[in-house]
Order: sequence, then structure tokens, then C-alpha cells
Amino acid sequence: MYDVVIAGAGPNGLMLACELSLAGVRPLVLERLPEPTTEHRANGMVGQVVRMLDRRGLHDRLAGPLGPPAPRFVFGALPLDLTLAPDTPFHLLPVPQRRITAMLTERALELGVEIRRGHELTGLVQDAESVTVEVAGPDGAYSLETRYLAGADGGRSATRKLAGIGFPGVTEDRSVSRSAHVTVPPELIDPATGALRVPGHVIPPLSHYRTETGLFVYATLETGTSVTTIEWVEDDTGDDTAMTVDELRASVRRVLGVDLPLGPPEGDGQHLARRLHGRNTRLAERFREGRVLLVGDAAHVHSAIGGPGLNLGMQDAIGLGWKLAAEIHGWAPAGLLDTYEAERRPAAERVVMHTQAQSALIGPGSTVTALRELFGELLRLPGTVQHIADLMSGADIRYDAATDHPLDGRWAPDVELGTGVRLAELTRSARPLLLDFTDGGSLGGELRGWTDRVDVVAARPAGEAPATAMLLRPDCYVAWASSSADPGEEERKTLRMALERWFGRPLDA
Repeated sequence: MYDVVIAGAGPNGLMLACELSLAGVRPLVLERLPEPTTEHRANGMVGQVVRMLDRRGLHDRLAGPLGPPAPRFVFGALPLDLTLAPDTPFHLLPVPQRRITAMLTERALELGVEIRRGHELTGLVQDAESVTVEVAGPDGAYSLETRYLAGADGGRSATRKLAGIGFPGVTEDRSVSRSAHVTVPPELIDPATGALRVPGHVIPPLSHYRTETGLFVYATLETGTSVTTIEWVEDDTGDDTAMTVDELRASVRRVLGVDLPLGPPEGDGQHLARRLHGRNTRLAERFREGRVLLVGDAAHVHSAIGGPGLNLGMQDAIGLGWKLAAEIHGWAPAGLLDTYEAERRPAAERVVMHTQAQSALIGPGSTVTALRELFGELLRLPGTVQHIADLMSGADIRYDAATDHPLDGRWAPDVELGTGVRLAELTRSARPLLLDFTDGGSLGGELRGWTDRVDVVAARPAGEAPATAMLLRPDCYVAWASSSADPGEEERKTLRMALERWFGRPLDA
């Protein structure tokens, strides 16, 4: 019997497989596609997941050391000056999804994960002890047994459907999005800023440029130069009809009111040419049905505006991995696995909220223009910028806290030890961690009975630390914190309670 079978070898499924492997569980990944897709999807990652990759030593594999937060972004096609925020948490990693998938595949294989491509989930039956999974493989149909099944198989998730989990939501049909890799005459590009200059418009790169009739996006990324338009019009062109540069050029004319002489993309390879009708916003009725759990798009779909998809889905995987491993190893406290949905569903609801709000802000018409003028004023206020930055990055998430310490329940801030070791170097093993900066490192004795599950590092911080002690869950959220130089018995009691709450009863209990 397998411990965990994961349906889907995209970033979410592979991230879950890596997390389980780090926790001592060997998962099996099933992927219906025989080869990695060449389809152009996300252009990068936004928010807390970028820092989470750094905490697992994976950021270096994609882009070298973690850099500073981004100075600017967009919200609802309005400029977001992140330098106004007192403490911006907003990180960007502009790497195409196919490279993210390739990196996670490599890492999963290093960790011993078995990945079966061309194997499609076709059925499941579960009981109190296991799930029997039916699979269609290259050599025919077969079945296997697993203790848990995780669905990371996208918005059309077979796992979700087979588990009988509803997917309510709304579909907005009155929009058409067109995207393609193109060439743009070099004389239209400002050599100093990279902005696109056409009569009546100066369009910065990577910005969302709204007019009364639509939205225009121009970007030059690792995958090439692309142009995207969104229009709010009825269109009966089928998605199976190939999108052409001529069609995109006509759409640009309607949105900008001028002709933009776009040409076909240069070079060989798979070039983007896509037309999408409508927007889908849906949230699974539940993220768990017995021994079947959902992560990523299998649990929630929403507009891609603001790029929140991988931030939300990969953090689902990281939040689920250690809890599922605890159940399999037998030390999980009662109800631990239920906290997966209790924590991640509100995060998904926040993403649904802000993507719908942004979609409203890019809509057509003079009333939306008036709303944008007001919102533009608000986005010049530091407090508003901080709130939006926290919302879009996911830094506003606070899980259920055991104490009133301001760090309890929140993402652990970056700290550095006096030896020069960064926190990100201590979290690569994905084990719970007590970081003890108290006088004499006095808290280690409280971990008696948990040393098989929880690591402790007693050290002095480099400079001022945000707390004298922090208990970190494997997903880098704080389960307990103190600011006392020498915590008294009451604080030590709450530490032991937090240890038992998240990491089970001590061995000597």
C-alpha cells in the first residue's frame, strides 16, 4: 500500500511530493500527460511563496539568492508604489511556470519521488483505512491502494469529481482575453524605459493599461515579448479556432484606438497564441472528503489578475504536506488534518475577493473610471498600500494563535544568527523548529519528549530580533513566540501546550 498518491505533476502536486518526502513519506505522483506541457501558463510567482522557496533552498535553483522586495506592482490595472509601504512583504519571481515545474520535478526525483507520466486517475473507492485508485496507464488499466489521495489535478480535477465534492461559483461570460507572442517594431520602444509609445499612449512594460473599452498588457519576459488584450464584448469564436496575430491586432485597435503593427514571433518553439472566454470563480464545497484531499486549482479557481495562483496553490501544498505526514507517522494530534481546510480555505476566499475586486476595477465604462480615480487616490496612502501589499502577497494571513504575541500564527520573519546563518538555511529540512534566543538558551529542556519531531537551535541573533524565541511549524508559520529574556513558567506552559497542539503528545506521556 502507498502512503500518499498525488494526482497531478504540476507545481502544486510536485511541491506536495517534495514536502512529503522531506517529512519521511514516499509519495507516488500520477500525471495523465505523457510529457511535461509546453503550454504557456503563469509567468512567475508573486508573494509569500517566493520567500517559501527560499526557505527550502529552491529559490537559488531558479534565480539565485533571494533579492529585496519589489518596488512596484499593479492592483486592478492601477500602479501600486510599494515603496510607500512601511514594511513591504512583496516579492516577485518572474520565471515561467514550465521552468518552475522542471525544477520541482528535478528536486522530487532527487528526493526519491516516483512520477508516472501518462497515468490518468479514472476512479476511486475509499473506506475508513485506505483509498483504492483506478488508473489508466500506457500498458492498460490497473488499480492500487493508498492511505491518502491528494488531488492536484487542476480546475477540472478528476479527483474532486470522483470524490463527489461540489465546485460552486460563478462564470462571467462577457469578456474575451487574447494573448500572443509577437514582435513589436523597435522604434516604438523607448530605449530608456522600455515603454511602448504609440499615438496617444505611453504604456510601461509589465503594466496593465486600461481604456474605456478594454485592457492592454505589454511585456517582455524570459519567454519572449507578449501582448494581451481583454475586451468586454460578446464573441462566439470557439476556443478550438486558432487565435492569430491579425485577430490580436484588431483587438488592440479596438482597445487602444490606434493601429499597432504587431508581427509574428521570432524563432522556433512553442509560441503563445491563446483566446479565453469569460472568467471562472469557484471554490470547492470542502477540501477534504475522508482520505481524499484537494490542493491548488482542484480546490479553487479565480481570475489570474495579479498572479496569485501559484502563491495560493503551492502554499496549500506546503500547508498540507507536514500534516499529512504527521498522520502517516502516527504522531498527529486529533484534528490536525482538519486544520488544513480551516487554514487554507480563508486564504482562498481572500484571493477570490481581491481578484474579483481587481476585475471590477478594470471593467469598461465611465462609472468604473470614476471608481478608479477614487481608488487611485487611496493607493497613494501608505496605509492603504501596506494593506493591499499584505493582501496580495498573503502576508495578512494569521492562523489560529495560542498566545497574544504579535508573531503567533503569522509567517516567521527573516532573522539571522550571530554566526551569519539565515533562518532560511535552518528550514530546508521542513522540520518543526524552536529558535531560542533567550538568555542561556534555556528553552531546550521544554522539548523533552518531542526531540524526534522538533529541532532546536539556541543562538544569539545578529542584531535585534523580533522575538526572543519562536516555535516554527514546517510551513514556517509561528506556533508560539515570546519576547521575554527568560520566559517564566506560564510562558513555558504555553510552549508545551503549543508543542502538543501541533506536534502531538510527547514520547514520555
